[in-house]
Amino acid sequence: MKKRCLVATGGGDCPGLNAVLRAIVKRASKEQDWEIIGSIDAFNGILQDPMEIKVLDLPSVAGIHVRGGTILGTTNKHGPFAWPVQQEDGTWQEEDRSADMLRKLEFLNVQAVINIGGDGSQKISQRLFELGCNIIGVPKTIDNDLSATDYTFGFPTAVEIATDAVDKLVTTAASHNRIFILEVMGREAGWIALHSAVAGGAEVCLIPEIPYDTAKIVERINKRIINNRGFVNIVIAEGAHNIASKMHFINNDDKQGEARLGGAGMQLMKELKRAGIETDIRVTILGHLQRGGKPIAYDRILATQFGVKAFEMVLERDFGKMVAVRNGKIICVPLADATAQFHLVDTNSDLVKTARSIGICFGD
Repeated sequence: MKKRCLVATGGGDCPGLNAVLRAIVKRASKEQDWEIIGSIDAFNGILQDPMEIKVLDLPSVAGIHVRGGTILGTTNKHGPFAWPVQQEDGTWQEEDRSADMLRKLEFLNVQAVINIGGDGSQKISQRLFELGCNIIGVPKTIDNDLSATDYTFGFPTAVEIATDAVDKLVTTAASHNRIFILEVMGREAGWIALHSAVAGGAEVCLIPEIPYDTAKIVERINKRIINNRGFVNIVIAEGAHNIASKMHFINNDDKQGEARLGGAGMQLMKELKRAGIETDIRVTILGHLQRGGKPIAYDRILATQFGVKAFEMVLERDFGKMVAVRNGKIICVPLADATAQFHLVDTNSDLVKTARSIGICFGD
């Protein structure tokens, strides 16, 4: 019987996930005694009854590296440590089913697990490793907020999409003498906002790491728009907030009652109007457009390198670690280190200094 390696994709989707799956399968195909199987919708596929798993062979992954999303599906709900179980009184409670999951993996003859996901997914990886699971992590997040790796695949494509949006908004803002606010993703880390603001030539960039003073933004606007002529483009991360407030959340009908971050762009517009700005202001929320579509070449390459490295770590039985890229080299780091802290924008970094030097206002 062939040894099996289970692969799962968890958390939010992003460009490059399929490229990782393809790379794992193609590398494993060189080994005669290994088979790759995938769990549908993260680890939920294993925990479902009946299980939802899919054999991943060369025909099933042919050409998928150019496709966005993931052929395995993904979710950021439930999982082995928080599985919803209905009680006798009809209510639902979350239960730890990690032991049950490990038994199922043993039944399936799974010798190793590769978990592709962001911070939340890799924290699950670490907990499973502590329980004895032979697991390896592959970092995935468009927010680029995992501290153990210089970059995560999906981030460069998200920046490309956001920059394209800035480029398009510049032309319409200039045509109508307007202020355009582009809200991009970035809950704790403002990497997408920072990179797209520099690449797109925005006048203002607002990120979570630098709480902004509305008066400073008004000052910049008044220098750019004189006698109702001129325009301003602002890029704001969804987690950015005023110095006197916290992150802005929006109401939602999520059955689990989870608070959803959002509305930073609309909140900024209200603040600017209250501060006396009379110029027409429009808000564009880029949202999930940043997660969709084809991965750019860099992401396909990085994802492929990550996939190959992950399976080679399986062969070497180098478990409890996550693939990473540092200084252009593909390495592995302990999962505990990978999830120890967020990879936030260093406000004294070269890129922030560059942005300030070309006149970008951070509202501080």
